[in-house]
Amino acid sequence: MSALSVAAFTFGGCDDDDEVVYNGTDKVALDMPQAVETGATYVTLSTPFHVQRDAHWTQVGYCVSQTGTPTVHDIVYKAETPEGMAFGGVVYDGAVTATIPSLVPGTEYHVRAYAAQYQGSVVYSPEYVFTTSDGTLDEQLANYRGPEYADDYSSISGWDQRDKWNLANVHDPSVVKADDGYYYMYQTDASYGNAHVAGGHFHGRRSKDLINWEYLGGTMKELPEWIIPKLNEIRAAQGLPAADPDVNAFGYWAPVVRKAGNVYRMYYSIVCPGSVAGDGTWGERAFIGLMENTDLSNNDGWEDKGFVITNSTDKGKDDYGVANDWANALYRFNAIDPSYIIADNGEHWLVYGSWHCGIAAVKVDPTTGKPALTGEPWNADDSYGKLIATRSAGNRWQASEGPEIVYRNGYYYLFLAYDALDVAYNTRVVRSQSIEGPYMGIDGTNVTLGGDAFPVVTHPYAFAGDHGWVGFSHCAVFDDGADNWFYASQARFPANWGGNEFSNALMLGHVRSIRWTKDGWPLVMPERYGAVPAVAITEDDIAGTWELIDLSYAYGIQKTSTTIVLGADHKVIDGMWKDAAWSFDADNSILTIDGVELYLARECDWESADRHATIVFAGVSGRATYWGKKM
Repeated sequence: MSALSVAAFTFGGCDDDDEVVYNGTDKVALDMPQAVETGATYVTLSTPFHVQRDAHWTQVGYCVSQTGTPTVHDIVYKAETPEGMAFGGVVYDGAVTATIPSLVPGTEYHVRAYAAQYQGSVVYSPEYVFTTSDGTLDEQLANYRGPEYADDYSSISGWDQRDKWNLANVHDPSVVKADDGYYYMYQTDASYGNAHVAGGHFHGRRSKDLINWEYLGGTMKELPEWIIPKLNEIRAAQGLPAADPDVNAFGYWAPVVRKAGNVYRMYYSIVCPGSVAGDGTWGERAFIGLMENTDLSNNDGWEDKGFVITNSTDKGKDDYGVANDWANALYRFNAIDPSYIIADNGEHWLVYGSWHCGIAAVKVDPTTGKPALTGEPWNADDSYGKLIATRSAGNRWQASEGPEIVYRNGYYYLFLAYDALDVAYNTRVVRSQSIEGPYMGIDGTNVTLGGDAFPVVTHPYAFAGDHGWVGFSHCAVFDDGADNWFYASQARFPANWGGNEFSNALMLGHVRSIRWTKDGWPLVMPERYGAVPAVAITEDDIAGTWELIDLSYAYGIQKTSTTIVLGADHKVIDGMWKDAAWSFDADNSILTIDGVELYLARECDWESADRHATIVFAGVSGRATYWGKKM
């Protein structure tokens, strides 16, 4: 047995169809490779090589990839000629061993030994699959490589490329971790170029690691049969003629998926086309419906349970609102954007609404998942919900939507999407110790009575040298069952980026880690989740240059970064907070500058060419929010 030293190189002497099937004329045979030793960043392989006399081969080695059937067009490790073997062919029957370095810890690899013969033919061994060990956290961090998928997915945006989408074409996601260990994501019908229309509605995908997502397609094949009859039932009660709308003109918006007992419930929004008042508004009314499934891996297993709730008004059935008077619009609550929660006391609640008046919470029956609607939608009572959040009491036009509600450590956290979704979209959060409110902001504002919610959780932004993101909100908030929390939403490219006049329609799904402050407020990290090894951050990591973004609210402004320099002497040398002192709480990974607590984490630097690991922070101080990353 001879040990080989190896070097990676690109092998270019063979055609794509040059693989040689084992037979008696090849005169070189390779058995199955075996791992002699596997570490976190290397593997030592041994493969029996059988060489007949007159076998004119030129090199041997290993080809490696993270996908199946590697060839010499993947990464190749060329081996030195074993002692006793020479060009021109002598009989050789023995094992060749090589160590392959620079692998990623905890990663599955596919490998085949190869022998390249004279004039370019190649003989391969059977394929061997191995997984590197996890190794120490330090080893994992030293060898970390970030996700490779591109932000600009326009080249793969078509329906025929959907197996490559990963987090491309995500809008208004809802995420739930299922019993099979997968995270399942469902969303509004929206995509770049409307590519999704071929595949039904409320599309889904799934992931084990929150990075690599498998596209599943639509969960609803066509408009539910109950929608148009229910619309006309309400119209008839209002003295209006029956409608016969185009089934292709309905909107399918913002589902939420949660587990309830032994089933998964999807509450979905369907917006009806037209306008009962003829006032130029974008829809006559909306419905929230319900589907259920017992096995999310069966994307065709959703069973529709029908009507849940619709838009309601306190104006009476003969008053259709004032044309173009948005502050005096017809509806009190708008039946879109559902969120669903099983409260700490076991009650089931639907939280929904947008733009019209604000956000409502209504109790639903745990068995049916539906509320007991005692009033009529044109003269609605509290069975249609109680107002729990409004930007301005008495104003029907709110510019807030997309409620997401979760419970943690005694508080219900209500996340809200603010402003127009093309650029200005941003996320806020408030909290209450009761599902029905009052919901309070970090600054003490009671948003149940009326007022803007703080803190800002996400906002349009850009780090240096990058396009950055706008239209960044309407979130899902979820955990892994071990109190590790995540934020997911869409984010859009800025308009006219890279010469693409439609770039603002590129909607990429973002998944980010959440850290909770000592006072129990959620901080969304400024970089997307990339599974960076959680090596402890030390004080030695702090000094140096950072990018800082003041993420405080500014309507329609994409906030950009400046730099701050932290000196080893615990002083801010340059930038914001210049001359202020800094300190570091290593036990809790909190950097404090000028009294502002900034919560640190290791994340992927998505703006860097190699997407290496870096350190980031997020913090709040009053109504101000700060994001930063180490350069």
